[in-house]
Amino acid sequence: MRPPRPALSPALLLLPLALLLSACSGTSSAGTSIGGSGGGTDGKGSLTLNVGDQRGGSEAVLRAAGELDDLDYKIRWSTFTSGPPLLEAINAKAVDIGAIGNTPPVFAAGAGSKITVIAATHGTAAGDTILVPEDSPLQKPQELKGKSVAVAQGSSAHFQLVASLKKAGLDFKDVKVKYLQPADALAAFTSGKVDAWAVWDPYTSQVLRGKKGRVLTDGDGLVNGLGFQAAAPGALADKKKSKAISDYLERLRRAQDWVFKHPEAWAKVWAKDTGLPYGVALDAVKRTNGTRVPVAVDRDVVTSEQEIADTFSKLKLIPRRIDFGDYVDTRFNGDLPPSTTAPRSYRKES
Repeated sequence: MRPPRPALSPALLLLPLALLLSACSGTSSAGTSIGGSGGGTDGKGSLTLNVGDQRGGSEAVLRAAGELDDLDYKIRWSTFTSGPPLLEAINAKAVDIGAIGNTPPVFAAGAGSKITVIAATHGTAAGDTILVPEDSPLQKPQELKGKSVAVAQGSSAHFQLVASLKKAGLDFKDVKVKYLQPADALAAFTSGKVDAWAVWDPYTSQVLRGKKGRVLTDGDGLVNGLGFQAAAPGALADKKKSKAISDYLERLRRAQDWVFKHPEAWAKVWAKDTGLPYGVALDAVKRTNGTRVPVAVDRDVVTSEQEIADTFSKLKLIPRRIDFGDYVDTRFNGDLPPSTTAPRSYRKES
């Protein structure tokens, strides 16, 4: 057996728990209430849009891009550590809209939650990785058979692990899965208690920049790279709130364009808002966060998400088979490009 590896430096280990990105995380963290926590954004008018968010998320990018100016409605922000509690809040009508990843809505739908997917982005999945320590003897995914792998249950990394194993000719049962949230998984990974870690950015960038691990395989070209905005059906049925939601989505789309054109400026804001080291933030922006393209919620989205749903249903990790199309509303697609539009790459542009 290899001796335990030294842990990451305190600066790297102190990645805030609030960075369990809603786009990916699979379970709520202890202490997160259904309503989350947060503040407000003043605007004109009496309407208030209740938005679920996370540290360094929608509010931060909208503010950085100047897209919170001249609102004709108010925004009440509620901060969550992951997608599932945000979706619980939507189901409970405490939140009108919020950002999630490609897997949490599948689990929420499987649980019978009242949620609706209304907008999508397509980004690279290069930051969705299976990491191994730098001194690991593992060189290819096929060698994971019989090894222990940490992953957050119900996260995008969970599906990426399943898909990577399948591509390597392995079954999910061929590895020893350790369900750990990122803070615990990071500790287990750096202390040698697990052989590999299936995770996403900014954790991937954190480990690579700290030279504490390397990529065994990633999800680029293997998983769909989709992220979503989900809304409460009741908010969508309200004409005034539906109009505010439409405006909010347009502002998010413009803000994403701003991120792509100003990666360094966004990385500085993201680092300040979350406590990430600037270098880690910039790596994550260029690898994953800033590559997203707003796309239509179309048939290909439904088909791709149905594959995820069916996969977890067959593994009996969600209690019933769902029809993902039943949880989609396409009214906000407008003239957005199809979901198969290629993500933008800084590596190609720079």
